[in-house]
Amino acid sequence: MGHWFSRNIVEPGKLPMLLALTSFVVTFLVTRTVTRLIRAGRGPFKNVSSGGLHIHHVVPGVVLTVLGGFGAVASGRHGFGAAAFAVVFGIGAGLVLDEFALILHLDDVYWSEEGRQSVEVVVLTAALMLLPLSGFSPLGVDDVTAEERQDRVSFILTLVLNFFLILVTLVKGKLRMALIGVFVPFVALVGAVRLARPGSWWWRHFYGRRHRSRARGTIRAYRHDKRWTRVRRKVQDLIGGFQERVPGRGSGTS
Repeated sequence: MGHWFSRNIVEPGKLPMLLALTSFVVTFLVTRTVTRLIRAGRGPFKNVSSGGLHIHHVVPGVVLTVLGGFGAVASGRHGFGAAAFAVVFGIGAGLVLDEFALILHLDDVYWSEEGRQSVEVVVLTAALMLLPLSGFSPLGVDDVTAEERQDRVSFILTLVLNFFLILVTLVKGKLRMALIGVFVPFVALVGAVRLARPGSWWWRHFYGRRHRSRARGTIRAYRHDKRWTRVRRKVQDLIGGFQERVPGRGSGTS
């Protein structure tokens, strides 16, 4: 196990990424636990305030993210400094993305329906960080052979094609598939060839007179959302604690 860890994590310089991911996930889980306790009025935890101003944990999160990010850039991928700054960055990113919905809506929507976006972004971010740790490279670079790397034309065409598939998937209204497609081009290929989601840019500009495609796309999106929305909401409730009762002791957003 030690040999595998050294050869696959330490030597390739993936240890900072692993530490950042671990601290990111742990920080998010701890933060959610603390805020749920504050919301329920349990334990010694209280909201942080200064002069009557509520200090959200996104504030220290931004500071830690900046420090960790600049420190990681200056430290490289090896050594104690790289590992330490990776942990700082992961903690900061966990605090920031836990309140992603607040940044997006410029409102304290932590426990509201819009607040579910924070949980979704955190889960998606953790999944994307796992991909390079598992050996996946952006835009399918890991699928390119050594001969294709030497042939610059083939290499560039591969990158352009994968980027095009990601762009098409994105304008078809499939954000999650587009993000995952950055590391797994096959996912972007599936998203690009399938019908666009209702209301997307592709839908508005290419399906104006294609009534059959609009009908099929609407039915397909309805079936997909009906099948997966309930599952996604249950996962969000489990992670984010949205089903707890509010005892009237503050928002608990710390």
